[in-house]
Amino acid sequence: MSKKKEKPKSNLPMLIIAGVLLVAMIGGWYLLTRPASPTASNANKANSAPAAKKNATIPPNAPKGAQPPTQAGSPTAAVVLEEFADFQCGSCAAVNPTMNEIKSIYGSKINFIFRNYPLSMHDKAYDAAVAAEAAGMQGKFWDMQNLIFTNQAVWTRSDTHKQAFKEYAQKIGLDIARWENDTLGIAAKSRVDEDLKRGRAIGVDSTPSLYINGNLVPFNEMRNIQSMRAMIDAELAKASQPAEPQQ
Repeated sequence: MSKKKEKPKSNLPMLIIAGVLLVAMIGGWYLLTRPASPTASNANKANSAPAAKKNATIPPNAPKGAQPPTQAGSPTAAVVLEEFADFQCGSCAAVNPTMNEIKSIYGSKINFIFRNYPLSMHDKAYDAAVAAEAAGMQGKFWDMQNLIFTNQAVWTRSDTHKQAFKEYAQKIGLDIARWENDTLGIAAKSRVDEDLKRGRAIGVDSTPSLYINGNLVPFNEMRNIQSMRAMIDAELAKASQPAEPQQ
């Protein structure tokens, strides 16, 4: 009986395996030697760098904001602090005691300006700003501002935040009928809107943002009273130096 001749064994499977291993080795070498790509976090930081550079100083042609501005100290002081804040912002409430201390320490040596900058992500911030501006029309802006910031954890979680603002208005002795009418009127809202225009033109993209004589203060230094005093004292010293004679 004749037997069928056996076919020679193919080397194709071995060639496929060798090819796969070669590709894997080349891929591994590429991953190890290529320049590291930026992470998502670094990419975001890079994208935000132009904005940070943009709002580092206040351009002289920026919109003026609400006029007259809400201010404490002396309007003619050589050192001007301008804060852009959102009443629903936790960090703004956290630095408010420091801002109050600065106003108390320096008094008429500085001009402290508060700008309303309610962010769209906060659903009650605009109402709070209008409530404070309406109180300001009766000379009680700072009183209302402090109550709104101090009680932020309460009214931000409430569905009746406007009622809370009314209670604060009563507490500081406002004419309630007049205050309620002003919260519905154009004047208080226009002041908030004008501050928003100024902040947007400058490039304010977070709150709180504080400028000393037009220069942006890093947030970490805003929380440190000693750092704040050092910066203000340096500006006061600079302002007190006699002007160099013109040649």
